[in-house]
Amino acid sequence: MVAAVVSLTLAGGAVAGAGPIGAPVLRAPVGGYQELVVPSGMGPIEVQVQWAARGGRSALYVLDGLRAPRDHSQWTSDTDVLRQFAGDNVTLVFPVGGHSSFYADWYRPSSTNGQVTPYKWETFLTGELPAFLARYGVSRTNNAIVGASMGGGAALTLAAHHRDQFKFAGSFSGFVNPTFPLWNEAVRAAMWDEGRFNVDDMWGPAGDPAWYRNDPTAQAELLRGLPMYVSAGNGLPGAPDVPYGFGNTVNAMTLESMAAAAAGIFRDRVASLGIPARVDIVSGTHTWPYWGQAIATARPMILDALGAH
Repeated sequence: MVAAVVSLTLAGGAVAGAGPIGAPVLRAPVGGYQELVVPSGMGPIEVQVQWAARGGRSALYVLDGLRAPRDHSQWTSDTDVLRQFAGDNVTLVFPVGGHSSFYADWYRPSSTNGQVTPYKWETFLTGELPAFLARYGVSRTNNAIVGASMGGGAALTLAAHHRDQFKFAGSFSGFVNPTFPLWNEAVRAAMWDEGRFNVDDMWGPAGDPAWYRNDPTAQAELLRGLPMYVSAGNGLPGAPDVPYGFGNTVNAMTLESMAAAAAGIFRDRVASLGIPARVDIVSGTHTWPYWGQAIATARPMILDALGAH
């Protein structure tokens, strides 16, 4: 039997413990989370979990951005999402890692940075992780999935191809149309800059079927009937940008302008197909405070879709 390594993180420190899968779930207090180490084909994956407030079975998977750290989810450090959902009857699931992965199953390991094991994040998020969480009473079929930046497009893609698992999907400043002309080169440049990853090892060259499979706009028909929230900023900075400095803000303005364009393309595509989706273009840049605001906006929609009030 595989053991789950669990540590309980509190404001006053950490208490470690371990128990077999299937043991009673430990409940994290308000603002806290547990760290699970989940076996996968990529090796052990850390997952931060805030359990449902009243033992509910539904779950919200929350995906990081391109710079996903190795030791924690930026959602838990850079937003107040734990507090937002602390009283809700839904388990929050924060996979740790996935740096420059687009949370996809790659063709092969990246050939430009010495990666040994290929990313298989779709397999993990839709197979290995839900099977692991099921032993703790979490449903495999009543889940929602959202993400920021890199994780936004991935959230819609995973929901499109796994409708039996996900009942809601949300993208916050996601690049939801990567097959748009030359945007594959923008993805290439971003992944090279962030870890020297080779996009050809992920989805092949431009035009490869994997690009279209991982493009939510191209796969829009598969999203029909799924409650969705897509948001992006207009690229104009505001008070939340001040702590990040001028250089970071300029970069965040540029990235968000691209995300807004992609959101507009997605909005027009689903509208042409008669597929309902809420798409908001709001004030802001490609920065964590705005994504904290976006998930707050999405929260009532998520709870409604999951019946998790």
